[in-house]
Amino acid sequence: MSEGATTTANGSANKKSAPRRATAESMAKKQREISVSEFFAKNRHMLGFDNPRKALLTTIKEAVDNSLDACEEAGILPEIWVHVEQTGESRYKAAVQDNGPGILKKQIPLIFGKLLYGSKFHRLRMSRGQQGIGISAAGMYAILTTGKPIKIVSKTGKTKSAHYYELRIDTKVNKPEILNGKGDGEDIPPGEKGEKYIQENGIEWETHLHPESPDQTPKPLTHGTRVSLELEAKYQRGKGSVDEYLEQTAIANPHVTLHYTDPSGVQRTYRRATDILPPEATEIKPHPYGVELGRLVSMCKESNESSLSGFLTNSFSRVSPTIAKQICDKAKLSTRMRLKRIDRDHAEQLYSAIQDTKISNPTTDCIVPIGEEQLLKGLHSVVPAEFYAAATRPPAVYRGNPFQIEVALAYGGNVETQKITKDLLKELLYETDARTVRQFLILTFNGLGPDAADKILKTSKLGTRKSPNKMKPKEVDILFDAMQNVNVNEGQSMNVYRYANRVPLQFQHGDCAITKTIAGTNWRSYGLSQSRGNLPSGPVTIMVHIASVWVPFTNQAKEAVASYDEIQKEMRLALQTVGRKLGMFLRRRMKVKQQADRRSIFRRYLGEVAQAVSDINGVEKDDIYEKLLQVAKKKTAEADMVLDESGKAVDPAQADYGGGVLIVQKDEEEMLAEMLNRPAETASTGSSDDAQNELFDADEDEGDEE
Repeated sequence: MSEGATTTANGSANKKSAPRRATAESMAKKQREISVSEFFAKNRHMLGFDNPRKALLTTIKEAVDNSLDACEEAGILPEIWVHVEQTGESRYKAAVQDNGPGILKKQIPLIFGKLLYGSKFHRLRMSRGQQGIGISAAGMYAILTTGKPIKIVSKTGKTKSAHYYELRIDTKVNKPEILNGKGDGEDIPPGEKGEKYIQENGIEWETHLHPESPDQTPKPLTHGTRVSLELEAKYQRGKGSVDEYLEQTAIANPHVTLHYTDPSGVQRTYRRATDILPPEATEIKPHPYGVELGRLVSMCKESNESSLSGFLTNSFSRVSPTIAKQICDKAKLSTRMRLKRIDRDHAEQLYSAIQDTKISNPTTDCIVPIGEEQLLKGLHSVVPAEFYAAATRPPAVYRGNPFQIEVALAYGGNVETQKITKDLLKELLYETDARTVRQFLILTFNGLGPDAADKILKTSKLGTRKSPNKMKPKEVDILFDAMQNVNVNEGQSMNVYRYANRVPLQFQHGDCAITKTIAGTNWRSYGLSQSRGNLPSGPVTIMVHIASVWVPFTNQAKEAVASYDEIQKEMRLALQTVGRKLGMFLRRRMKVKQQADRRSIFRRYLGEVAQAVSDINGVEKDDIYEKLLQVAKKKTAEADMVLDESGKAVDPAQADYGGGVLIVQKDEEEMLAEMLNRPAETASTGSSDDAQNELFDADEDEGDEE
């Protein structure tokens, strides 16, 4: 009986279905090549499109980054328009336009309609984009979720025609498919004829630059690019929002003017703080230490050089003819050896010789740091605080790639819960997808930790399970009052701003080397409270920026920096630098406060002591009083310390932070309120002599300002 048959009781045979076995031929018919577009269409979470809210932010981010890179490379002060508009229940239109150099007609479909197409992947120089995926991936996501094409308008000059494209990505072959102009796009003529065409066809385009002042005449926009996409998305304020991204972009790019229109129609403009563009980064050749064996073999095959010495000196940075000879001698290869004769064994000898040869670090003009002065200005313009410190580390190298770490810190000021209005709170409660009010507070307001949220909830008596979307108007009023009046500085968690090549990183905090290094730093020695392995507590905002020719992101979404030992070491040293400055400030402020407290005690009893001594020995009361004043002032001299706006003491011998510091002086009522931990009010002084009041009031003002 054949396999797969069974016999019943009466002897009849019933066939049983045997498992089918695929043959090599049938398996081969099912196999086919997968394009990169098709892969990422099914794995869009890898590019930052894993939920509607994040998809909107990623789309805006990729478009703005491209605009900034294009403007800076062309030597143009960037002016960027960002417009987010709701078109349906879960649909939004995102549009970004710039005043950059524009894009050539034949390049437009490839840039916006083909993944892994760009000019930055092979260049070793600092830039925001790296892989040629971002904006085309955003277009792919828009088409997948709404079916609407990407719309692009680009103009390269005043007398040149603008090019208008509507296109989609054919994910099967990773190629653009042009939908308008019979597959060739449309050309919009310059001048009034073109403006009329734009209006008649409903094409969106900013025609004029915004004037710096109301009395100036708007200048026509003669070049630039605009991209519009309609996608499935969700707009929500707070952490990880478009609003936060644009605000942080303004901090790290003070040369940019940003015009932002949100879905509510509210327009905001972030004006540039400087008219000076960052220096242009110079492209460099790869460093020998950063090339692995397989890549070295490929470079040998691709090179047009005839000799080994010529290949080494012309293909790598920091390799002179002398260094090339040292490498060849250690590899036991001739400098005149023909490159075509290099096989894998020769390449392995060459690779080992490179690792054993001392080669200078690559040049660092390929990276452009923000600079301590701009860091302080940028942070001060957005984060209100008392003390600011910044540090820029010298350039370093990982895997042959130059990089530079910068850190800025702000201490003091109120948390965001005390800055918002009641109407904004109502909007945030309506928009949030948090399940509880506690979760809403922690996720919405930067720097507000669980302890601070619990304090607010305890005061408001709303309960930990209250849903934000079901709160009654009276409950919203109670929550708002608690947020305004509860002192949450002690329960406030450090607020961290992460940047890579001037681009804010807003997701995957826990996986990022920046967050890990901050949490691994001992902040207790600098005056902050901290649990082991966690971020420190207190009214602190810290900004960490890595500038590199190739930032080692953990994934294609570019949301977290990989944990290389060299990078974390430089971060740690920069954090320790600003930490020491913060520690000096906090210790001196504490000492000044202690001296001010001592003076207040003297102030309370000095007059009575002078009168008692005068009654006992008959000495003139005024003479005793003046001498006691001199002694009191000498013993509490720390309370007289006064710092200028850059954080330096008027007497340099008293305080020197070593540069990179900005201290904001507060008025008398603000500092007195902070010392007493209560709202500012007019302090009453008691019955003392006028001269005594005048002296101690002045001393307390100076001490409290420190």
